[in-house]
Amino acid sequence: MKIKLFLFITIGLYLTSCNSNHSHEAEVTNREDVNLQMTAYSNEFELFAEANPFVVGKKSNILSHFSHLPSFKAMEAGSINIRLIINGKEVNQYIDKPTRKGIYSFNLIPTEKGIGQLIFDIKTDQGSFQLTVPKIQVFANNKDALLVAKVKAIVPTANTIAFTKEQSWKIDFATELPKVEPFGQVIKTTAQVHSAQDDEILISSKTNGVVKFSSEYLLEGKAVSDKQVLFSIYGDDLANNNATVRFVEAQNNYEKASADYNRSKELAKEKIVSEKDLQNAKNQYENAKVIYNNLNKNFNKIGQNVSSPINGFVKQIFVKNGQYVEAGQPIATISQNKTLLLKAEVQQKYASILSSINSANIRTIHNNETYTLEQLNGKMVSFGRNTNDDNYMIPVNVQIDNKGAFVSGSFVELYLKTNTNNNAVTIPNVAIMEEQGIYFVFIQLTPELFEKREVKVGSTDGLKTEILKGISPQERIVTVGAVLVKLAQATGTLDAHSGHNH
Repeated sequence: MKIKLFLFITIGLYLTSCNSNHSHEAEVTNREDVNLQMTAYSNEFELFAEANPFVVGKKSNILSHFSHLPSFKAMEAGSINIRLIINGKEVNQYIDKPTRKGIYSFNLIPTEKGIGQLIFDIKTDQGSFQLTVPKIQVFANNKDALLVAKVKAIVPTANTIAFTKEQSWKIDFATELPKVEPFGQVIKTTAQVHSAQDDEILISSKTNGVVKFSSEYLLEGKAVSDKQVLFSIYGDDLANNNATVRFVEAQNNYEKASADYNRSKELAKEKIVSEKDLQNAKNQYENAKVIYNNLNKNFNKIGQNVSSPINGFVKQIFVKNGQYVEAGQPIATISQNKTLLLKAEVQQKYASILSSINSANIRTIHNNETYTLEQLNGKMVSFGRNTNDDNYMIPVNVQIDNKGAFVSGSFVELYLKTNTNNNAVTIPNVAIMEEQGIYFVFIQLTPELFEKREVKVGSTDGLKTEILKGISPQERIVTVGAVLVKLAQATGTLDAHSGHNH
């Protein structure tokens, strides 16, 4: 299967000096080391190639660097057939493996003058792919080739940074085009993490008594299962409101009422007991049964057994072993920690746009990880229509699934995103560098040459930032590894072992 893709094709020319550490095999006689810089992208690969200007009858070396996408790591295995097609005539070369990791060195001798295309047919274990570089020009002589090359050459300046493919292959590195997409107003606030109401249950005592833990290892954070006994509440030593006494009394009343009712039924058959007396016996029996069953469900002859109502973990324990409690007093909280509620407050000036909030991004403070509402299967639950007497802020509630990164009771940064019909140029936050309050990005001139460019930033949603001025959507920028490109500029030198020595 052959997949033909060519996207975002660029061709540049770049003047290399005689003392450059690029060591190519191409003939450079009378061409003053002027190299074509060719870049092409597909869904699977990035191509960066340097070649001598193409001249009829002259050998041109095409030093090609192939990176897998989206990882931007070197292509370490695979065969490539390069084809130069001019006026329907083709010259080609096949190489079955890279000369070095990610690098293929081709030599072609053009036979036709004109404008055509350079095609790379790639075969790997993952399949067959194709990259195309259009508008390749072959000249009749060296003089014409050199003249055009010098006019179109990309000349390095003090604001450009060389960062070789070998360097970028060794680190986490990526580039991408800015996005033009709807980007509405963003409300940034702080939210506290709470367990959702149906995800947390408060256990209360149903009687007066003394609490006894079921295990010495019953601690906060301990996993518990549904109907597992956690506490016992003993009341047999109490003088008043003794649950044990009430349980035994209810049991005795139930047993007596049951016996009386059964006897009355037998006597009624022989007309010894009237229907009225039988009905009274039945009523006393059913009343005693209800009282006894109610107590029997939660109590025994010793006291109350307190069980977990759900599978989860012990979030908080409010009593100590041996402590006296009264009926209705909270004992512990059991939480599943699966669904969380983010409770935030926003200023009154945002009241008019709260109804247009359609999504949010959440950033954890402890590790600076940012999640989208969609990643957490979240939703907007509610927002306030008014303020309270003791708080002039407007409440906003967001529900999310806990993916393990959130701790109930902690705080997170919340970026509330609103609907809009206006498009904006946006880039990832990690692409933006800052120096003394000035923001800049690195624009890719070629995959080995970058320009430091100041940008004016707008609002951010925690993942992306709106760019008001400084770049266009057609300019590829460094999105991963920008800090190391910045360091390369600061040092002013490159690692000698990382340059081109092919």
